[in-house]
Amino acid sequence: MRLRCAVLDDFQGTAGEFGDWSSLSDEVETVSFREHFGDVDELATALADFDIVVTLRERVAFPASLLDRLPRLRLLIASGMRNSVIDYAAAEANGVTVCGTASSSAPPVELTWTLLLGLARGLVEESTALRTNGPWQSTVGADLYGRRLGLLGLGKIGARVAQVGLAFGMRVSAWSQNLTKERAEEVGVDLAPTKEELLAGSDFVSVHLALGDRTRGLLGPAELALLKPTAYLVNTSRAAIVDQDALLAALQEGRIAGAGVDVFDIEPLPADHPLRTAPRLLATPHLGYVSYANYTTYYGQAVENIRAFLAGSPIRRLP
Repeated sequence: MRLRCAVLDDFQGTAGEFGDWSSLSDEVETVSFREHFGDVDELATALADFDIVVTLRERVAFPASLLDRLPRLRLLIASGMRNSVIDYAAAEANGVTVCGTASSSAPPVELTWTLLLGLARGLVEESTALRTNGPWQSTVGADLYGRRLGLLGLGKIGARVAQVGLAFGMRVSAWSQNLTKERAEEVGVDLAPTKEELLAGSDFVSVHLALGDRTRGLLGPAELALLKPTAYLVNTSRAAIVDQDALLAALQEGRIAGAGVDVFDIEPLPADHPLRTAPRLLATPHLGYVSYANYTTYYGQAVENIRAFLAGSPIRRLP
């Protein structure tokens, strides 16, 4: 009897193109789900008959309350080598092996700049006007050269975002709770003395922090109030770092020039969510990791992980 493998959140229906699933067909039946399962009950029902699950990033949580209801599950594969929404202790208690894959930091860097540049030059408004016979030139672009880019976080992604900012001739500053002057100098940027100074003094602010107890709600109403009315905020990291209600209020009241957002508290974003119609917002449906190269890695290595598990020697184990 073949094992059954569920591939979650295959929104584009392309998972089969990026991994050699046929090489497993004698031993594993693979089923791809294009719809998102929104709660534990839906997941428990949908996954009850599967031995293997492949999940993308941290969109689907695997708490004990779910893992306890999946007695057939033996292998859980997540894209990336870090996942904060899997209960590893519960996985071990239920006899579930957890593995990850490599993940490139290049796609989220590129999307960060896609959003920032799109905001700065009003690309959505101008393109829409052009294609609908609207006004010819209705916005005035925000310059990058000589402006200050403030980065919250200077890890692999933040450092690469900084390099692009420097190439544009921007003045780049960074802050995080553990950031040192030596690290800032290594990347070639200034160390902001405080979070508040960085927010108040930047023309563009971009978030590149991991979500944790210290960063959850890091930018709330008081912090967003420090931004200039001409400033732009970009978040391609995790939604919970920025208070979503406070951001929505700042956009609706025109207290900041705009925001570029790729991550949300609820994903997929409900059809009636106010962020779908918020002014001054350039939003994308969590595309930061979605690229040809990353999908080739995710699904290609997922197949490798399954092969290794079937051979009795799991690889890329998490945590």
